[in-house]
Amino acid sequence: MAHVSIYLNFMGNAEEAFNYYKKVFKTEFSAPIMRMKDIPAQPGMPELSEADKNKVMHVALPILGGTEIMATDMLESMGHKLIEGNTITISLNPDTKEEADHLYKELSQAGTDGVAPHDEFWGYWGTCKDKFGIRWMFNVSSQPLN
Repeated sequence: MAHVSIYLNFMGNAEEAFNYYKKVFKTEFSAPIMRMKDIPAQPGMPELSEADKNKVMHVALPILGGTEIMATDMLESMGHKLIEGNTITISLNPDTKEEADHLYKELSQAGTDGVAPHDEFWGYWGTCKDKFGIRWMFNVSSQPLN
């Protein structure tokens, strides 16, 4: 079945970030972490340093409602540059305000740009950038009145 995943790039700390997210969302990786050393040698491919060989080639983690986040470590030795910005925000839509508050509390620790979840005209909303530079949004839709 078709689905959407969110892919994130890190500069050498993908494993640390995903171990943290695993704890926050109380889930397990979809498959074992693949390392750069697991890539089959290709013609013309430069030799990786020992440090680069152990960096994350691919990791995947289910978070909420069938959504999965995935990531890789960019390799500076290969000319990769990570530019932190506001072009990607992961929007979480938990079922309760309590869950939104829990996720915000965990993800905003040591982060920046936080707006604690609070009531808005459309529902309960907040946002933060975590300590790894990833932006998160929290939305709990208002329930229709009976």
